[in-house]
Amino acid sequence: MTHRGPLVDRDIRVALRRGELIVSDLDPELVRPAALSLRLGHEAFTLASRQDVDTADPATYPELLPRPFDALGRLPLHPGEVLLVRTHERVGLSDRLAGLLDGTSDWARLGVSVVLAHQVSPGYGMPDGAPLTLELVSRLGHDILLRPGTRIANLMLLRGRAARRSYREMPAHHSDSRWSVASRLNDAEAARRGPDRGAV
Repeated sequence: MTHRGPLVDRDIRVALRRGELIVSDLDPELVRPAALSLRLGHEAFTLASRQDVDTADPATYPELLPRPFDALGRLPLHPGEVLLVRTHERVGLSDRLAGLLDGTSDWARLGVSVVLAHQVSPGYGMPDGAPLTLELVSRLGHDILLRPGTRIANLMLLRGRAARRSYREMPAHHSDSRWSVASRLNDAEAARRGPDRGAV
């Protein structure tokens, strides 16, 4: 009988062999007792907002500006700002797997909050894998210099019944091999409401 519930290390390795779970450039040392660690990638964007944001009007959405790395290859996170970064790994989940992503306590002890929409839905990233977008916020009063390739988050995986509707079938999903940066909130709401019910 197929195991249901949280996947432990041996279940994660079985899921990888069976193709239920896809992880690009996997470091076997990042398979934890009941999660898979993910590393900080090499691209980042900061949010630049110069006006009130109306969620129904994409023209008011914050501009996403590439954040350059310094001469030593470090990524500066400034006090109080929101930085969007991608995971180094691209991940794909079968329609029977779901994930919960959170930052590690080591980052919290450095004053960095690592946030995502938290849930990774069944079908995300299939068939080729997709990066996950993390939101980083500094709680300190000075810069924190981040180094790509560092373990930054843990992905707990859970197996259940096959989802009737895969995440990749949802409107305005973020689930392909390219990194989706801009918000698609208005598009998703418009699709959910249908052509005759208007936007947000």
